[in-house]
Amino acid sequence: MATIMEKYFATVDNISDHFVERLQKAVAIPSVSADPARRHDVVRMGEWLANELRGLGADVDVRPLSKQAGSEVDLPPIILGRYGSDRNKKTIMIYGHYDVQPASKSDGWESDPFVLTSDDQGRMFGRGSTDDKGPVLAWLNTIESYQNAGIPFPVNLLMCFEGMEESGSIGLEGFINSEAQGYFAETDAICISDSCWLGEKPCLTYGLRGLNYFSVTVSGPAQDLHSGIFGGAVHEPLGDLVHVLASLSDGDGTIKIIGLPEVVAPLTEKETCLYRDIQFTNEDLHSTIGSKTGIFNTTKETLMARWRYPSLSVHGIEGAFSTPGSKTVIPARVTGKFSLRTVPNMTVEQVNELVIQHVREEFQKLNSKNILEISVLQKGKWWLTDPDHWNYVAASKAIEDVWGLKPDLIREGGSIPIALVMEQAIGKNILLLPMGRSTDAAHSPREKIDRNNYIEGIKTLGAYLHHVAG
Repeated sequence: MATIMEKYFATVDNISDHFVERLQKAVAIPSVSADPARRHDVVRMGEWLANELRGLGADVDVRPLSKQAGSEVDLPPIILGRYGSDRNKKTIMIYGHYDVQPASKSDGWESDPFVLTSDDQGRMFGRGSTDDKGPVLAWLNTIESYQNAGIPFPVNLLMCFEGMEESGSIGLEGFINSEAQGYFAETDAICISDSCWLGEKPCLTYGLRGLNYFSVTVSGPAQDLHSGIFGGAVHEPLGDLVHVLASLSDGDGTIKIIGLPEVVAPLTEKETCLYRDIQFTNEDLHSTIGSKTGIFNTTKETLMARWRYPSLSVHGIEGAFSTPGSKTVIPARVTGKFSLRTVPNMTVEQVNELVIQHVREEFQKLNSKNILEISVLQKGKWWLTDPDHWNYVAASKAIEDVWGLKPDLIREGGSIPIALVMEQAIGKNILLLPMGRSTDAAHSPREKIDRNNYIEGIKTLGAYLHHVAG
């Protein structure tokens, strides 16, 4: 006689084509939150998701938010879903997002990014396939699989899906805080699937870096100038900006901002031991990035640089000439953007103070008559939790059931600021349960999720809930 999980797994396999069709429908909605012209598509995606939940028997509550600050554009609603209300069962809160990053064929896509296409290796390409529509729909697919298998659902689910994650989760923090003792009051633990494996092995994520994002503007002339007429006679804003940006870090990734190393938590022996068994090599890094331009020679150094130490990245310059050909212009005003990924025990306030002080001091060294302005565009604290919690134990058992091996316990270099907000507001353990592979290229052209990861991920979520109940 088949066990409960064997019956569940067989059901997932039997209706897997239906689950792929559901993902096709979701990818087809271009829910790009960063583009106000696409806001109606984000709202349409939220309505579609709400209807899918209703079709599965969930109690759905569509919560409108206010207008986006500085505009007349409405924020997309929060989609809340409640499935099950048995007080004798644990209640798991699920978070995900239904908006996506911008995408067009001109970015380097080989096909329409909003049409899910598959190749002969089982890779399914489409914007949002892995970040985060695939994982969000996997929760719906889990409910449907339990229903079709005729198995009682093992827990109560509280679902919270937002439409502005790719634009800083505008409006969500206040909503979570306001509902922590309301809609989410019965939560026993939280699960988020909005990240990817480290390499080719399943993993569980127990830590994330924070993010402080800065904008530096240098301006001087009243208009762009001809370099042949004015070059050498005026302070050039772009040269000043390049100097300031270059002063932030060395070529080996070392951050040159005085005072930052002193506020980083020291490495412990317990943490050191966690790196020993992680299945990852520098070759995996090279395969993911498509080159051999990694900084470090050992796997441990690479992982620690990605996870537990801060990093600084320069992202771009506005106002500078960037199109093909040559243009002999001195830009009158240029803006550079860079971010600093933070780690325990750095605080947002410490980092902002040290960065702003460094930028101003470096600019002063130039004795330039131009004007410098620096501002903080985003800020989000790092997050770290206990991987020995029963929430993680249940997920680890589920991965063993589905994949036949123990998952790696990892930290991640990216940021999901809402994880910390939820943990502080609701006061419960948060599990990050990745579904996609490191090669999924989230945010990039040719974003994909492997069909195997999508289907086996549905099995993993079902097994996780089974073990939570046990």
